[in-house]
Amino acid sequence: MTMEQEAPPVVELAGVRKEYPGGVVALAGVDLTIRRGELVAIVGPSGSGKSTLLHIIGSLDRPSAGMVRIAGHEVAGLSDRELSALRAQHLGFVFQSFHLAAGVSALDNVADGLLYGGQPLRARRRRAAAVLDRVGLADRTSHRPHELSGGQKQRVAIARAIIGEPALLLADEPTGALDTASGAAVLALLRDLNAAGATIAVITHDNEIAAALPRRIRLRDGVVVADSRTPMKAGAV
Repeated sequence: MTMEQEAPPVVELAGVRKEYPGGVVALAGVDLTIRRGELVAIVGPSGSGKSTLLHIIGSLDRPSAGMVRIAGHEVAGLSDRELSALRAQHLGFVFQSFHLAAGVSALDNVADGLLYGGQPLRARRRRAAAVLDRVGLADRTSHRPHELSGGQKQRVAIARAIIGEPALLLADEPTGALDTASGAAVLALLRDLNAAGATIAVITHDNEIAAALPRRIRLRDGVVVADSRTPMKAGAV
């Protein structure tokens, strides 16, 4: 048994169903476990349910039925305020469109990832500088979003998402707005972060991106139709 298998799961879903008004079923009974230290692709075409699954795992929405446990917390018994605290303490989000504050430096965009922690600004900026260095942007701390390339914006967004050392990083189409080279660099960064211990789920419609990750969970019509893994070769990076 590996260390990942021995560690408590970061994500546990059992029989998760999500139905919207009008009888639209987005998830039709999903069972899923993501363990600490995994790098997972959640892949499927438009309408497969992957965005809904992202919202359920990210505690942005509640299931119609089934059990959801995130970082050891069963969400069914949590109030909206407690769910917000769960997201702030245990989850990091990266989106296709970056969601950086315009006119705000990269340093302060990243430091804002610690706003809910109650740390003073100086401490947050010191931590942000260290994380920007970790993602290769030590020389861009004072740059504002309009002064950064798409790839650099996504690195800032990743730095903001990981500054609080979340139990799970959820990356929703993180290369969707990037050119091929920048997208490859962002995926390489995610692999590096995973190698350093981060648990990451990448939500994508791109089969090529999914194929490059060690575990692939395929959704279609609201159900998991495949869950495959690529054995890591000795010495692989």
